[in-house]
Amino acid sequence: MACDDPKTLVSTEWLAAHLKDPDLRILDGSWYLPTMGRDGRAEYAAAHIPGARFFDIDEMSDQRSEIPHMAPPVEKFISRMRAMGVGDGHQVVVYDGAGLFSAARVWWTFRLMGKTDIAVLDGGFPKWLAEGRPVEDMAPMVRDRHMTVQRQAHLVKDVTQVAAASKLGDHEIIDARSPGRFEGREPEPRPNLRSGHIPGSKNVHFATLLNPDGTMKSPDALRALFAAAGVDLKKPAITSCGSGVNGAMLNLALELVGHRNHALYDGAWTEWGMYNDLAVETGPAKC
Repeated sequence: MACDDPKTLVSTEWLAAHLKDPDLRILDGSWYLPTMGRDGRAEYAAAHIPGARFFDIDEMSDQRSEIPHMAPPVEKFISRMRAMGVGDGHQVVVYDGAGLFSAARVWWTFRLMGKTDIAVLDGGFPKWLAEGRPVEDMAPMVRDRHMTVQRQAHLVKDVTQVAAASKLGDHEIIDARSPGRFEGREPEPRPNLRSGHIPGSKNVHFATLLNPDGTMKSPDALRALFAAAGVDLKKPAITSCGSGVNGAMLNLALELVGHRNHALYDGAWTEWGMYNDLAVETGPAKC
């Protein structure tokens, strides 16, 4: 695991030591695929880390878009965060119920809004529970707090920008989906999507970023994973996945290895696979 860093990744030990800090805010960012048969909000209501608020990734999105959970408008983000008692001057820690699955999406959303005092809890709620740490089932009392947002447009890419990057080869496009989906050997879980990957993209399955206990691998191990996938870390990177959630784990991993020039393709394969005029490759990544 990397050293505790309140801007990227912190341990359960760090969170336990800071649990009563007055300016700490904890978010439960649990989100699951329909096939996982889990309900993040219901699990939060049953038990969560003391003081945690529930961050609904599906609701905290631009619901005017037909693409699922696209990044929310600035005004919506501010409104929802103030209603949750999260604002300027707060150190935020986000976790999820799978260990490290969807929390990085919340981390990326905050960074998109210009908020950098946020970290992912390494190992998430499963590690917290395994260590016998306290939980509660009551939502905390909240007080409104002003929030200032400066959207960082360079942290997100749209389909036109990704298509240009694919054609020019001036970015590394890194896909977090499973090898079977990336290569087109497995069908997409969402209907009416083609199978395969963005031409020129590389495959680093999000699950390979983690240790068996659900914690993030060391920076050296992460660099080795990127290298094995043919990713040139000297190039700017664009991450992708199925619908913009797990791809953020790649952004977190890139940040941990010191790669600062990275963005997320928010539409991801849900958008790319939908349009027949966008090229698709199948099979392993081409060097």
